[in-house]
Amino acid sequence: MSSNHANAGYRRLFDGEGLTFGAGFPLTGANRSRPDPEAEIELATLAEELGFDGLWARDVPTYWPKFGDAGQTFDTWPWLSHVAAHTDEVALGTSSVVLPLRHPLHVAKSAATVDRLSNGRLVMGVASGDRDPEYPAFGVDREARGELFREGCEALRTVWREDYPTLEGRWGRLEGELDVVPKPTEGTIPLLPTGNSRQADEWIAEHGDGWLFYHLPESTLESYIAQWREATADKPFAIAVRVELAEDPTADPEPLHLGYRAGVEWYRDYFRRLESYGLDHAIIGLQNEDRERGLERFADEIIDGL
Repeated sequence: MSSNHANAGYRRLFDGEGLTFGAGFPLTGANRSRPDPEAEIELATLAEELGFDGLWARDVPTYWPKFGDAGQTFDTWPWLSHVAAHTDEVALGTSSVVLPLRHPLHVAKSAATVDRLSNGRLVMGVASGDRDPEYPAFGVDREARGELFREGCEALRTVWREDYPTLEGRWGRLEGELDVVPKPTEGTIPLLPTGNSRQADEWIAEHGDGWLFYHLPESTLESYIAQWREATADKPFAIAVRVELAEDPTADPEPLHLGYRAGVEWYRDYFRRLESYGLDHAIIGLQNEDRERGLERFADEIIDGL
């Protein structure tokens, strides 16, 4: 895969041959209360040792019980800095930063900081958001989130690429007197719009360095990837999927919310099919109660078995 914005993390995820895998925080499964940071880091280092290529942190500013979870609870940027300090080469991803709820200058500085501290390992999923009460909580017009998303992407690219830029948007104005530092390791950071992000597919193909999507029915995913390949032959397509490994390796799939419970044999066939459609990366949200054993089984019996 090629990109004008490829850093070490992007290359780790997408430069090799075939499908790569990442693991999504919280690795311990505690997504309503504060997870144990030591346990999370132990599992993160284990995932890297086992051959996972990415570790992904969600951006959930507030906890809305109706929605069901608070992501990994810890704020995205300090958490990824902490993970960076305890890992070596695994890519660090956001899945995904809700641009309309964050000021782009803050995002630019925080992201570039994590990218620098991790030696270029940051890859950013970016999104328009999907939790309705958060928009009034942040004083943001929900109906403007598509425009705010586009402006946010433009602002990030501009302040990373240019010194003392001139730029204006609904978020504010830069008049050439201020700079945002540090700059990223490769001049900018890869951006992967998530879902539709209130944008046309053509906009995503032109402005994104890849496309990050939620779990989809297999036939729908196949058609989405095919359309993506027609729009942009060399930009990656990634998904997030919840995975629960049944004890019986031959177990047939049972649907979970945004994923499946199934045996490793079915999962090997499933990911082989997705790879044949052109999927480049899968972020695994492991649902097994014994997370250490679950990561080891997934790596040994699925990643190594493809």
